[in-house]
Amino acid sequence: MTEGNFVDYVKIYVSSGKGGKGSTHLHREKFIEKGGPDGGDGGRGGHVYLVGNKGLWTLFHLKFARHIKAGHGGDGGGDRSTGADGDDKFIEVPLGTVVKDKETGETLFEITEDGEKRILSKGGKGGLGNWHFRSSTNQTPRYAQPGLPGAEMDVILELKVLADVGLVGFPNAGKSTLLSVLTSAKPKIADYPFTTLKPNLGIVAYRDFQSFVIADIPGIIEGAAEGKGLGHYFLRHIERNSTLLFLVPVDTPDIKGEYDILVNELTKYNPEMLDKERLLVISKCDMLDDELKAELKVELDIAFKDTPYMFISSVAQQGLTDLKDKLWKMLND
Repeated sequence: MTEGNFVDYVKIYVSSGKGGKGSTHLHREKFIEKGGPDGGDGGRGGHVYLVGNKGLWTLFHLKFARHIKAGHGGDGGGDRSTGADGDDKFIEVPLGTVVKDKETGETLFEITEDGEKRILSKGGKGGLGNWHFRSSTNQTPRYAQPGLPGAEMDVILELKVLADVGLVGFPNAGKSTLLSVLTSAKPKIADYPFTTLKPNLGIVAYRDFQSFVIADIPGIIEGAAEGKGLGHYFLRHIERNSTLLFLVPVDTPDIKGEYDILVNELTKYNPEMLDKERLLVISKCDMLDDELKAELKVELDIAFKDTPYMFISSVAQQGLTDLKDKLWKMLND
């Protein structure tokens, strides 16, 4: 799928169907002079449902479907026949889709399981026919209930990618390269910043046919939480990762400073990010010999007392097995 087809935010207008009218029919039959009321009920209006589909990973199919309306209920008929229910509308969305009321900003619910079905807009109830209003003092009621109107609302659908591990780093930190060597994903890789314009997902194959999902999040820069760069637009995707892998190249002038900027941006966006498991990965370490690596390790032991770190090289494929072991342990602890 091309980058332009990745859509994680749409606004749509949904309208459920109105209920059908109850019937005021009076029974008429040969040799039966006063058949009495036999008006049936109106059918209910159609509901609008949201349904989780694990085969989807973008909201692109809803980008141009701005108005979604369910069918109206049919009117009741004679002989106590009930009107047909309105046609329901089913909107399939990827797992991790959050539904918000556009007017209030309130989060209504989230779809997290395949096949999960939630009513977004409930159809109006059908009106009762005159059969329900007969009594000893009113044997021929000539009135019935109208159907109730459906509900209308503007909603925001916001996708938050579901992955076990999120790759966090500055533009050109090597996140896409790491994803490409750990998984079968084929993200766009180039030697300029902001190559990645959409989150990329990959499945890491582990021992004994086990696996976990890793997400490459577009690069974050200082000020991302305030709207600078692309990172602020994709920070929501990191909320769903249970473990955060901070990727910092070894040739960065200040590894601790770059790490602190990344943590600060995540914290400003959502303080709960601090509760997630964190692992610092120093990439491009094929440029170091053993002596330089030992010197750097002394500095990092002081700077990162409470944060685990490790050295890797995606290009030379050094330390990748240890990285997978470490991530698997963190995910399952």
